[in-house]
Amino acid sequence: MLRERIYTGRYPAGARLPQQQLSTELGVSRTPLREALRALEQDGLVRLDSGQGARVVTGDVPTLLAAYELRAVVDGLAARLAARRPAAARAARLDRLIAEQRAALDPWAPGLYTRANVEFHEQIVHLTGNEFVIAQAPILRMTAQVFAPVALIERAGASRAVGEHEAIHDAIVSGATVDAERLARAHIDSTIEQLRRKPALGTEVGRPLSRPSHRE
Repeated sequence: MLRERIYTGRYPAGARLPQQQLSTELGVSRTPLREALRALEQDGLVRLDSGQGARVVTGDVPTLLAAYELRAVVDGLAARLAARRPAAARAARLDRLIAEQRAALDPWAPGLYTRANVEFHEQIVHLTGNEFVIAQAPILRMTAQVFAPVALIERAGASRAVGEHEAIHDAIVSGATVDAERLARAHIDSTIEQLRRKPALGTEVGRPLSRPSHRE
């Protein structure tokens, strides 16, 4: 539940996670709550500081760059391995997810686009059938959902990304392993370059826990 609330932005980047409040709200004791927070810390979603408690990771540009550098490796490897799978498995769901991304462009619906974008990349990771690659899946949601406000997703950038997704999809479905890896890495590298060109950005750290926003 905590993970999903972080992904959906109910607990935004930098938000404090006071254990007493969460324990009361969720109806659990402090022990399982601490275990959950430690698990989220291992996923890279939460930071636990002695004397300061827990808070959602902050999504400043240096943090984003570090995360996307890992994404470039994971996404490239995942695309290559996915392209090795049997043809029937390679095509699974990717067409639908790209169609959902296209539909989110006009009218522009960033929430719907982000959801389909994350699912597209996650599907490629799961198509690998490699448990060690699949274990890296949390980095996808961290970069695309937890840090999305810092990345400043805009329609023009999303439109370009969908075109890149289509090229990655075609390479995977056709079994072109080298092209699939190259295109997937280039897709993430382009995001890295865009972030490096941005002026210094920060996030509002230490925000209190927010109520559901009901946005997509």
